[in-house]
Amino acid sequence: MDSRPRETDAPGDPANGAAPPPAAAVATATEGVEITKPRNDKRGYRRVVLPNALECLLISDPDTDKAAASMSVSVGYFCDPDGLEGLAHFLEHMLFYASEKYPVEDSYSKYIAENGGSTNAFTTTERTNFYFDVNSDSLHDALERFAQFFIKPLMSPDAVLREIKAVDSENQKNLLSDPWRMSQLQNHLCDENHPYHKFGTGNWDTLEVKAKEKGLDTRLELIKFYDSHYSANLMKLVVYGKDSLDNLQNLVENKFCDIRDVGRKPFSFPGHPCSSEHLQILVKAVPIKQGHTLRILWPITPNVWCYKEGPCKYISHLIGHEGEGSPFYILKKLGWAISLEAGEGDWSYDFSFFSVVIQLTDEGQEHMEDTVGLLFRYITLLQTSGTPKWIFDELQTICETGFHYRDKSPPIHYVVNISSNMQIFPPEDWLIASSMPSKFSPDAIQNILSELTPENVRIFWESKRFEGQTNLTEPWYGTSYSVEAVPPSIIQKWVVKAPEEDLHLPKPNTFIPRDLSLKNIEEKVSVPFMLRKTPLSRLWYKPNTMFFTPKAYIKMDFHCPLSQSSPESAVLTDVFTRLLMDYLNDYAYDAQVAGLYYDVKPNDTGFQVTMVGYNDKMRTLLETVIGKIAEFEVKVDRFSVIKEAMTKEYDNFKFRQPYQQVLYYCSLMLDDQAWPWDEEFSALSHLEASDLGKFLPHLLAKTFIECYFAGNIEPNEAKSVVQHVEDVLFNAPISICKPLSPSQHLAKRITHQDNVKQNVLLHLLALIGKQPAFHQLRSVEQLGYIALLRQRNDSGVRGLQFIIQSTAKDPANLDVRVENFLKMFESTLYQMSDAEFKSNVSALIDMKLEKYKNIREESAFFWGEISEGTLKFDRKEAEVAALRELKKEELIDFFDDHVKVNAPQKKILSIQVYGGLHSAEYQMIVQNAPPPQSSEITDIYSFRRSRPLYGSFRGGVGQMKL
Repeated sequence: MDSRPRETDAPGDPANGAAPPPAAAVATATEGVEITKPRNDKRGYRRVVLPNALECLLISDPDTDKAAASMSVSVGYFCDPDGLEGLAHFLEHMLFYASEKYPVEDSYSKYIAENGGSTNAFTTTERTNFYFDVNSDSLHDALERFAQFFIKPLMSPDAVLREIKAVDSENQKNLLSDPWRMSQLQNHLCDENHPYHKFGTGNWDTLEVKAKEKGLDTRLELIKFYDSHYSANLMKLVVYGKDSLDNLQNLVENKFCDIRDVGRKPFSFPGHPCSSEHLQILVKAVPIKQGHTLRILWPITPNVWCYKEGPCKYISHLIGHEGEGSPFYILKKLGWAISLEAGEGDWSYDFSFFSVVIQLTDEGQEHMEDTVGLLFRYITLLQTSGTPKWIFDELQTICETGFHYRDKSPPIHYVVNISSNMQIFPPEDWLIASSMPSKFSPDAIQNILSELTPENVRIFWESKRFEGQTNLTEPWYGTSYSVEAVPPSIIQKWVVKAPEEDLHLPKPNTFIPRDLSLKNIEEKVSVPFMLRKTPLSRLWYKPNTMFFTPKAYIKMDFHCPLSQSSPESAVLTDVFTRLLMDYLNDYAYDAQVAGLYYDVKPNDTGFQVTMVGYNDKMRTLLETVIGKIAEFEVKVDRFSVIKEAMTKEYDNFKFRQPYQQVLYYCSLMLDDQAWPWDEEFSALSHLEASDLGKFLPHLLAKTFIECYFAGNIEPNEAKSVVQHVEDVLFNAPISICKPLSPSQHLAKRITHQDNVKQNVLLHLLALIGKQPAFHQLRSVEQLGYIALLRQRNDSGVRGLQFIIQSTAKDPANLDVRVENFLKMFESTLYQMSDAEFKSNVSALIDMKLEKYKNIREESAFFWGEISEGTLKFDRKEAEVAALRELKKEELIDFFDDHVKVNAPQKKILSIQVYGGLHSAEYQMIVQNAPPPQSSEITDIYSFRRSRPLYGSFRGGVGQMKL
């Protein structure tokens, strides 16, 4: 596929008589700049430049519940001094600690967390971005604290030493991550004098050990770096709130005027990272995980130079296409590829790379040369066949429609995106960026195509089959690799011997939406209601009353009791859904390009079909999916490919991050209907295509379909669609599905009752404890980069969950640290003033009342209530009512009864994953008796069966609550 970043919902496509997109609206701004915005966007925008040269964009949204801000600083790790790798990233960490005005450590993050918000930052090659969101009424004070990052931060020696450990822990987390390893390998194999060659994260060695060896004081270097690099003229600020633009402007002028402008010239890094010695190379690398990946890279002219023409968008659309005649279509037909992505990758104003990334099958691994040959043959086709304007017109319409009907996204994501754009594009294009090509230029397209040559190529080929065949080691991550030359003459031989297949340009996209009108729906309801019910299906319906976009959302749950009856049946259900998607891919790819997304995947009751996007062609796509289910046949060659991919996924389970494994085992213990991965893996190894052929009629022989239709769809149309599904699957002359009998309806037994009062007490406790836990366990004690407290809901099991991933302490020791934290937190809770308590309650109420921003968010909540069977569509209102009545004493009582050390009703589940660093401690744990009042779980399934279960909320046809 085209690897361009996509909107939450993508767009539609011209040609074929598509309706033209609406004309763009314009937001007025200072200095006469007009910022182009979507037609339906009612928000106000204003560009402001402060006297210190800080450029700001203010966004006024009277309807927002969340405020947000993002500061993009055009300083990244390319600016790191030689021998102090990771200094820019380390500075990003340090600015969170404290400031001269707010010297109490972590007071900024604490304020954000207590007011319903979140905060984070990231460092890239040339930028560092700091951002937060918060309940809208708290924006003023949040900005006051945020601004101090850039005015007078404190960098105490003690905090510096502790945070170097956090940076080191972050780096250790990435050492076994193939994306990090392969990205660094690409950086390593380039000009040593270009900053692209650098290691940007930093670690204990670079920031502490080697710094001291060179006689450097890291803290002084940090301050020097900050003072010389962090200048207001290099910063771009976005502030999003419900205040008027005038009020936001006053706020920003008051809070950010004291940021120093030292007149720092923008940093530039001329020259390309790759000289001739780094081109025409084939790099064989050994990854951590199973799988084979082929990355073909070319240095190209940065697309940002001609983003209105969008040549890379045009080319990546064609090379990454998955329809008939495309490289991926051919590679898939040959059984050589699992996926293909194409697009512009790492880039700046001075350099860029175009990449094609292909996930190979085992057979494809044996045909690497043919695969590269086919790709170059297709590129030659593009270079010689001209540049049809209709393809550009399609893309332009898709992109324009997507821009004008873009869903609202969470403000925190919106501000980060725009502040990044502000560093690159002129003000009128801050919202559009490079997402909407508007000038057709065959020359610009051909210029990029002319750079995708054998003379210009770098090929990275990753596979564990290369173990023992490499002679080099990348220094930062320890990746084993080898390098060999691939001159153009070699690649030309690959092109000649590649299979003769019919590569051609795609056909016009029939899924481009033509009807973008809004339905006139009489029902003005705020929650779903049951529109239709039969012994075969149930239809819940929620019309579009909030978002006013031509989009719909459909969810269909196929309840099949056989699907989870054994590890074998669970795996076969999974294979079935993957094959279904596989069969539909070349047909449905156009739908996804045009902004209509679908998914078929297994769940705990069978499998589900999801669709979201423009409603115009949604019925066509859904009926095609249902037709494929009805006429499903097992293709042996595709079964083998899917089985191979799943085998690698199961085999790679052991390489998941330890905290991810902990979360998996937590769910496994608490979900009454889950099978362990190793049993499923074992079952998969014995399965053949014939097993799926025998299984499928039994799977579908007893089926009930739970449906949810929402958005821009009329009730009669929704009923008609469901009737069609019933006719195809149940009422055909030879029907594959039979209705469930009443006794077969799936109940979902749970281990916790749905108690509104207890739910809000738990949520409130998590809100109050979240930041103190992070600060104590991560920032003060430096247990590890991942250290957090949150509330958790596993199949109805609710609780507080601590997650800590550490190299410093073994898991048993971490348990002790959690207990110690709870003792500290106890006094914090007991000493909380009434005003603090009310403030936290108000913050949680604001979070509960936050409006949905798009149809996906709204549907996720309502579908959750339907699929669990709770049907509490007014849950948020009920929880807010409970919060308004809550007393501080009730929270303390809840803590005393359920959470504090030795609480009478406290139940603890400790899941411990030991790494090689703590193998000695593991042996001690295994050999010693468990601590008093605790027991070791040696058999997960016996333990799970021993737990008491409450009745199911999910009922049968009548949706009964037991």
